[in-house]
Amino acid sequence: MLIALSIIGGFVILTLGAEALVRGASAIALRLGITPLIIGLTIVAFGTSAPELAVSLKSALAGNSGIALGNVIGSNIANIGLILALTALIRPIQVKSQMVKRDIPIMIAASMLFWGLLLDGELSFWDGALLTSLLVSYLSFSYISSRKSGDCEEIDDSPQKPMLSVLFILIGITMLVGGGILFVDGAVDLARTFGISEVIIGLTIVAIGTSMPELVTSIVAARKGQSDIAIGNIVGSNLFNILGILGVTALVHPIAAAGIQNLDFIVMLALSLLVLPFAWTGFRIGRREGAILLTGYLSYMAYLVVLASA
Repeated sequence: MLIALSIIGGFVILTLGAEALVRGASAIALRLGITPLIIGLTIVAFGTSAPELAVSLKSALAGNSGIALGNVIGSNIANIGLILALTALIRPIQVKSQMVKRDIPIMIAASMLFWGLLLDGELSFWDGALLTSLLVSYLSFSYISSRKSGDCEEIDDSPQKPMLSVLFILIGITMLVGGGILFVDGAVDLARTFGISEVIIGLTIVAIGTSMPELVTSIVAARKGQSDIAIGNIVGSNLFNILGILGVTALVHPIAAAGIQNLDFIVMLALSLLVLPFAWTGFRIGRREGAILLTGYLSYMAYLVVLASA
C-alpha cells in the first residue's frame, strides 16, 4: 500500500512541478532575451535532471555503482526512446537548425566520450573533472551564442512579474526533485520485492522513474506548442546526465562499471544517432519517427526483462 502511494503521489507531484517549471522558464526566456531553446537546454534540463543527480550521488556514496551508472545510461535511453517518442506521438516536434547542427551532435559526442572513459572500468575523479569542465564550457558557449543571436520568441500564458517567474521555477524544480525521488523509492522497493538486480533496477525502474520529470515536462511543453523547450529539455537532460551528474558524482566518489554491458552503451548511442537524421529531415520529428524510437526502446526493455528473469 505504501509503495503504491509513493508511486502515485510522486507522479502527481511531478505533473504539478513540470507545469510550474515550464511556465516560469518560458517567462524568464522572454524577459532575458534568451531563446526558449536555450532555456530548455539549461534551466529546464537541469531541473528535470535533478532527481538523477540525487539518486546517482546517493547510490554512489552507498556503494551501489550499478544503480548510479545504470540510472544515467537508462535515463538517457528513456529520454529518447520513451520520452521523445511519446512527445512526438502526441504532437510532432519542430526542430530548429541550431539543435540539428550543434546540440544533437554534442549530445552524441558526449555519449561516445562517456563510453570511452569507462573502458578502464571506472569513472575516476579526473574523469569527473573533465566531464564537469566540459559542461561549464557548453553552458557558457550556449548562453553567449544565444545573447548574440537576439532571437527570442513571444510566449503567452506566462507569469508577468519577474520574481513570480523565478518562484515558479524554484517551486517546479523542488516538486520535480521531491516527486522524482518519491517515485523512484517506491519503484525500487517494488523491484527489490521481486529480487531484481541493482544494474537492471538502475537501467529500468530507476531510469524511468528519474526520467518522469523529463516526460511530464516535455509533454506539457509540447501540448503548449513550445517545441523548443520540449526537445531542448530532452537533449539538455542527456548532456546534463553525462557531463553534470556523472561528472559531479565521480568527483565525490569513483563510479565502477561493474555489471554494465557494451549493449547498454550501444543502445544509448544508437538512439542518440537516430535523432540526428530524424530531426534533419524537414527539421521535424513526427509520429512515424516517434513510433520507431518507441519500438526500439520497448525491444530493449523486453531484453532486460528476459535478462532479469534468466
